[in-house]
Amino acid sequence: MRFSEKIGKTPFRVSMQIESIDEKLENRLWNTIQINFFDVIGVNFYHSVQKDSDIGYVFQAIWQEFFGNRADEIPKNQLRDISAQEFVEYIKDWFFKSHWFEKYDFLEFLSNIDLSYLEIGFIEHCNNSLKKEMSAYRIVDACIVQITSEEEIVEIEDALLNSSVWEPVNTHLKTAIEYFSNRENPDYRNSIKESISAVESFCKIIIGNDNATLAPALKIIEEKHKIHGALRSAFTALYGYTSGAGGIRHSLLTNDIEVSLEDAKFMLVSCSAFINYLKVKIEK
Repeated sequence: MRFSEKIGKTPFRVSMQIESIDEKLENRLWNTIQINFFDVIGVNFYHSVQKDSDIGYVFQAIWQEFFGNRADEIPKNQLRDISAQEFVEYIKDWFFKSHWFEKYDFLEFLSNIDLSYLEIGFIEHCNNSLKKEMSAYRIVDACIVQITSEEEIVEIEDALLNSSVWEPVNTHLKTAIEYFSNRENPDYRNSIKESISAVESFCKIIIGNDNATLAPALKIIEEKHKIHGALRSAFTALYGYTSGAGGIRHSLLTNDIEVSLEDAKFMLVSCSAFINYLKVKIEK
């Protein structure tokens, strides 16, 4: 908190930015895009960009895939190379006129380029900017996710890292994140299903039995690795919640309770934390 905020001369933000982006966050995000993306990959406003270069590939992906523009209309100079200055100015003009959710769309697109192609650490810088301005969103595995607690982000990221050597577990977790983070059509029901399936898959791997279900697998793990009985019972009950007559894994019934963002968030964070916990226990 700044000095002026402490003495009450200027207000300080007390709530997360959820369905909005204020001017400070908007400016910080643009600075992150400029400094930690364009500058890092070597964009020079005074130079042109050849189409078959690495920067040319990135520019064309942004122009055609994100904006959906015609390939022959990308800004060019007299030599028919891409004009870096005009290209970035086009993006900047769009960015400051776009809706808050469109800005996050763009961050997500650049994050996918970073994760799959560039590997320049752009996602980490974005998350730092989002954290500093109290955004309710973070980027996890190149997806924008609404999670308001930093501890929750850590649990999910650690679970993704810890499960990277176990493909089924990792796949279930990533799918849960994708369902949860889809802003146009979030699927909280299937996100919960994938979260608990990640735990079940990990338990199967621990006991070496692909045919086991969660409850008996947890019983074996409780006895072998000394996990608390109450914790085993809690996750067995959660599994029952997803598998019961009106549960997550069954067709919707007229009297079913609607699955909310809060339900899916709780399951994603809880299952991630439990996977991290189990990993520590079996390594002792």
